[in-house]
Amino acid sequence: MPYKQRTQCRHPGCPVLIPVGSKYCDTHRRQHKETVRSAASRGYTSRWQRISRQYLRQHPLCVRCGRPAQVVDHIVPHRGREQLFWDESNWQALCKACHDRKTGEEDSCPTYEY
Repeated sequence: MPYKQRTQCRHPGCPVLIPVGSKYCDTHRRQHKETVRSAASRGYTSRWQRISRQYLRQHPLCVRCGRPAQVVDHIVPHRGREQLFWDESNWQALCKACHDRKTGEEDSCPTYEY
């Protein structure tokens, strides 16, 4: 009898296998439903776009690798806290690769013991 294929949960770092067609395991499904919001609802409006472009002109290189910066990153994730969102001392210029790596590390689930 054939078995149903399984795939890995899409949550960064989660090793749980789930049925094909599902996106997240039971542990992460609710978390991703709650956190999937539009960029504008998270504060990334035209005002942010204008200010972040200006910041990148002043800080053109990635602080991690020295390549051209493309993203203004929040050093400490703001998680909706407006004061932290607009605090320029909490910003850093990153290239897309370094930003994606940092975000993946922040969002990954705790290390599992096998």
